[in-house]
Amino acid sequence: MLIVEHFPVLVVAISMFAAFTILIAGWLLNKKCCFFISFITILVQFILSIFILHHVLTVGTITYWLGGWAPPWGIEYVVDALNAYILVILLFLSLVCVMYSKRYEEHEIPNKIVSYYVLYQLLVTGLCGVTVTGDIFNMYVFIEIFSLAAYALIASHGKIALKASLTYLVMGAIGACFFLLGIGFLYSVTGSLNMYDISCILKTGDLYTSRVVQAAFTFFIIGMGIKMALFPLHTWLPDAHSFAPAEISAMLSGIIIEVSTYALIRVCLSVFTVDFLEMYFPITTLICWTAAMAMIYGSVLAIAQYNLKRMLAYSSVANMGYIMLGVGLCMSSSFGLTPALMHILNHALMKGCMFLAAGAFIYKFDLWEIEDFRGLGRKMPYTTLSFILAALAMIGMPPSVGFVTKLYLAVACFQAGQFVFVAVIFFSTLLILFYFWRVIEYMYIRVEEEGATAKEVKVDEIPWSMLIPVLVLGILCFVVGVLWLVNTPAFPLMDIMDAVNAEFGLGVVP
Repeated sequence: MLIVEHFPVLVVAISMFAAFTILIAGWLLNKKCCFFISFITILVQFILSIFILHHVLTVGTITYWLGGWAPPWGIEYVVDALNAYILVILLFLSLVCVMYSKRYEEHEIPNKIVSYYVLYQLLVTGLCGVTVTGDIFNMYVFIEIFSLAAYALIASHGKIALKASLTYLVMGAIGACFFLLGIGFLYSVTGSLNMYDISCILKTGDLYTSRVVQAAFTFFIIGMGIKMALFPLHTWLPDAHSFAPAEISAMLSGIIIEVSTYALIRVCLSVFTVDFLEMYFPITTLICWTAAMAMIYGSVLAIAQYNLKRMLAYSSVANMGYIMLGVGLCMSSSFGLTPALMHILNHALMKGCMFLAAGAFIYKFDLWEIEDFRGLGRKMPYTTLSFILAALAMIGMPPSVGFVTKLYLAVACFQAGQFVFVAVIFFSTLLILFYFWRVIEYMYIRVEEEGATAKEVKVDEIPWSMLIPVLVLGILCFVVGVLWLVNTPAFPLMDIMDAVNAEFGLGVVP
């Protein structure tokens, strides 16, 4: 066995071990070492994920039997092009956010540093576990691990964040219960928990028409719909995103709800398969219309917000609509899952940048409300520039990542004959332009006070350890957009999409 084939289990194991190491080192040695342990661990995980992705694209799918127990009796880790791609994204954003967190959390919660990094590492562990596992019950376990860590991290700053965390906990518990019920129903019919084995039993046993199987699928859709904040099951999201620490808001919006989306795609296409969705449970049209409503609803509610983080939270509701529209169109266009998976990366970059920038405004000047941003562009030129780059990408300026998403989604809609959704994309873009222009106006056009001049404004930027992550994400909003359009051997993004679509038999014009 090649050494790379051991990497999927190492990505999870070293992260879990690091969480215990952080706890012990923080208590017995020095709490300052907690950040460095977490940062080095996630950096190693990120490097491993790149090797995993390269191996999958050049050699093939990686399978790993935990403890040497063959599936379906033992737990199996399976990494193909889909989850290798998601793994790289989540570890990159985790690395960026943990770098940002050092100065931010030392400023906000200096007495809770040890517990913060223990929970952060457990969050990363759970996300990685969900991504690499090929066992559906093991996926549930890891979903609970990252969810429990997320609940605690949201509440870490206290005050109103406690209420937001409680709402998320209640809704998340309901979603987890639905997911677990779905697992129970499938197990009662198939007697297996291995995803591939379940898929084979359902197909060969002609069980797609079973009411129990169809009920299980319904439970999965509802459960993961809550976890991924899919409209109208998104009610926990605005408060959680608004009052969580900045880097946790970036993780929530940029990768946590996207990993939940991955779990939904994995269950729908790997366990139930495309045949089940086409012949026995055709919900793709419903998904498209739900996504369209999310795009409009989230954008309209974002316009009504005066708090920047809350505005970005409702923007996340709208962007989940973009992702799910891509999922709904995956069987009707030659692009397959490409627009949906494309926007998972693109949204991680855009929203990660904007939430970290919003945290920078709070860190430096305690600014929460958009109306207080007068003249901020001259006080924090690099941070605000990064925010503007991400905002322009969200609007869809060429050649940004947002432009590429909307281009592919629009063409997919034309191929599917769903012209109404092209109009929805265009209208949603106008709404996005409206609420981001308001922020830009306050930052750059409206002065802080009458008589103020540029000479009187003192530049007061955030520390470099916080600024570098914000700048990197802002620049990548346009660099990755170009890479999507020009598929280079060094960054074969479209090759990854082709591999994913080939796995599920998608990407063929009907």
